[in-house]
Amino acid sequence: MLAATRLLSAEDAFGRPYGIVWDRRAGLFTATLKVSPASTWLAERSDADTWVANWGAWLASLGHMPAVRWVTVAVDTAPEPGSTLADTIGRDLSPDAPEAAALLMRQLVSTAPRTAARVDTYVSVTFDPARSPAGQGDMSTAIGELSSTMEALASALGSCGVTVTGRATANELAGIVRAAFDPSARADTVRADDLTWADAGPIGAEEHPDHYRHDSGISVSWAWHEAPRQNVPADVLSRLVAPGPYSKRVSLQYRPLPATEAMRVLEDEVNAAAFREHYRRRTGRDETARDAYDQARARQAAAEEATGAGVTLVTLYVTSTVTHEDDLARAVAVTEAAAEASRIRLRRLWGSQSAGFATTLPCGVCPAELTRGSW
Repeated sequence: MLAATRLLSAEDAFGRPYGIVWDRRAGLFTATLKVSPASTWLAERSDADTWVANWGAWLASLGHMPAVRWVTVAVDTAPEPGSTLADTIGRDLSPDAPEAAALLMRQLVSTAPRTAARVDTYVSVTFDPARSPAGQGDMSTAIGELSSTMEALASALGSCGVTVTGRATANELAGIVRAAFDPSARADTVRADDLTWADAGPIGAEEHPDHYRHDSGISVSWAWHEAPRQNVPADVLSRLVAPGPYSKRVSLQYRPLPATEAMRVLEDEVNAAAFREHYRRRTGRDETARDAYDQARARQAAAEEATGAGVTLVTLYVTSTVTHEDDLARAVAVTEAAAEASRIRLRRLWGSQSAGFATTLPCGVCPAELTRGSW
């Protein structure tokens, strides 16, 4: 799935390096922001409501950026054996520190819990230079426009309950992909600082209809079959994205419609709902609860768009990875149970496991665009 991609390294306006995944076949560029979200469990309800409202406004602003094709928010969780704490302390401990202080730090490391969870959150923005209002220029011009777009989006994310810690560098992107394909080497990829895109891919991979084998891991990928039809709280996905006994990546992909097209799409939905209502009356059928719900939501969406809301197509993908085949059935059960608790209906991506696996990586893969044959 990533054969047509290439990893580039660029610098932002402050001279800080960051990585870009370039899809040479589609001409798309994907850059990734590293973010640290605030927990809604430790915040006031009014603050969480404000974050959700600002996130909606952030998504609505994408409709006025025609060059932004889609945005992927990925939450990557994995069990941590405890080596991260030991490595951090060993690296930061000064050789000139007093012996008593050094002994105390070593004792703390030795008595600390040996199992923990690692949680990383990424916001990947896929940029299409061909749709830029400034016209299609050379690669340096396209990367410069991508950098300015990323800066604007990152500054607006601060009001959405997340802290932007920086852009992922080329080495970090290669390490993320390498750790996904070879989970047994995750600790080594964290320490490595010279990874290339050639190192990131799998040494060997085999796709099956219901799972995907790659190096030291076996993965199963899902897409949501249907979003919740009822109103949901801000923490509805907390059970699904929470760390579990196995590595897991949950990705929400947002494809914004241009502001001019959004109005037409919503008007078509309102007209379609009115036609179904007229047809129901002509045929003498009783109105179902779903008919009433769909008609009300179509009108509500049109009214919200008229007051400045955007229209975004949303999909969700989940990938769970194990290192032993005996754990695969339990990992599937744990993931599907967490999805049910989050009111999400998942369906396994039969025959598209490698595509689902790549979609949950910060590489700009979008299955909906793949089905259109544009790649």
